[in-house]
Amino acid sequence: MTAPPVLALRGIRKRFGSVQALRGADFTLAPRELHALLGENGAGKTTLMQVAYGLVRPESGEIAINGVVRTIASPRAARRLGVGMVHQHFTAVPALTVAENVALAAGWKVRQGLLRERVREFAEGAGLPLDPSARAGDLSVALLQRLEIVKALASDARILLLDEPTAVLAPGEAADLLRVVRGFTVRGGAAVLITHKLDEALAAADRVTVLRRGAVVFEGAVAGQSAKSLASAMIGDEEGGEARRPRTANRGRDGTVAEVELHDVAIRLEDLEVPRETGYGLAVRGASLSIRRGEIVGIAAVEGNGQRELLRAVAGRLQPLRGRREIAEPVAFVPEDRTTEGLIPGFTLTQNVVLGSRADDPWIRRGRIDWRLARSRTAILLEEYGVVAPGPDTFASALSGGNQQKVVLARELARRPRVVVAENPTRGLDIRAAEAVQARLRGAASDGAAVLIYSSDLDEVLALAHRVLVAARGKLLEVPADATRAQIGQLMVTGGR
Repeated sequence: MTAPPVLALRGIRKRFGSVQALRGADFTLAPRELHALLGENGAGKTTLMQVAYGLVRPESGEIAINGVVRTIASPRAARRLGVGMVHQHFTAVPALTVAENVALAAGWKVRQGLLRERVREFAEGAGLPLDPSARAGDLSVALLQRLEIVKALASDARILLLDEPTAVLAPGEAADLLRVVRGFTVRGGAAVLITHKLDEALAAADRVTVLRRGAVVFEGAVAGQSAKSLASAMIGDEEGGEARRPRTANRGRDGTVAEVELHDVAIRLEDLEVPRETGYGLAVRGASLSIRRGEIVGIAAVEGNGQRELLRAVAGRLQPLRGRREIAEPVAFVPEDRTTEGLIPGFTLTQNVVLGSRADDPWIRRGRIDWRLARSRTAILLEEYGVVAPGPDTFASALSGGNQQKVVLARELARRPRVVVAENPTRGLDIRAAEAVQARLRGAASDGAAVLIYSSDLDEVLALAHRVLVAARGKLLEVPADATRAQIGQLMVTGGR
């Protein structure tokens, strides 16, 4: 008799506001299997595994562990059923030691001498040796990733869900980690590997499932698949694959199409090298790029390929290690996370607009802030940008995500920037709010700014940009002018290989 799947998700549906994250998704994990889960950014991969781990409650569908339907209402309940998850972002407490972090995750008693020896033996037995006395905050990225897996295994996990575990690792480190995961399956465990690296999935996995826009579009054995076939499943091909980006037209603020006049270069990068934000390794390698005023250039990339560091280097938030960088001032920066980088939620809208003020801002008088004038100017911006808020003294935390994003745009664009850098500017916004943000970016270009944008939504990049570059493994690749959506997607996931 064939053994049932160790994990089965059937008909899983989940909506976040206006976004349908999962559309009746199915997934099965067999005993002793390493199963790759693929898909574009926002396809629903992480959400599906968070359902299995009890972090997200589905609206419909069922979860079965070893053939028995279960209700998994929390990560603690998942761990009791033998499910462990290694998250994309590290969860270790920096101030605690390795041993203390493992004990915290696994519920072990903290008896320092015994605990350290227990953690040392456990980590070595798992093939992931660690110094139990080391502070987590002092570990390298590779060792932090190792710690995350040890934490999951210490809870007696028999099913391991790994969300982009190799995204920040060097090739040799990634290969070592995958060997450990394969060893885990050989010893009787089963693992799910969420990854954007197709060569990694092809080399390591037994089976593969591909999600697109919250639905499963392919499931089967890795044998017989190629990077090209998996990329096609991930990206799809809308309307015969002929969706192309605009070449020389840009929509103005009134929605009409106008020819763009391309003037002098406002962004010039030559052989730029930028470190990862963690300080470990290079994120951008030998990047060269020129953007003229009135031009919108879009970056297409899967997460972790250096686009974040590139945008921050252009915006002056990260210092390159070497290379030439010439950026026209002033620069507007719209960060990905509006609540931690774009705004201070506990400040009023006026206070947030005043953040980052320059000496020539109208509310600065002899080095002091004229708060009455600042409130008046904020009220005008709220009306001009269609921000739904009671007034300029409203706290930013009281606004919806779309209105918060409009405030960020209002503050940045009101300064008449010569360069605009926007990172995932419509992430989490509904259609109407997203269209308003896109219109503002087009308007900034029409007013003569050079606009550099990255979006995890390839369709948004294609809709906005005059030129598209792909960031892959820290390199910038120029996309041919007649490239289709599918061809751009292929470059994103293969890096042109």
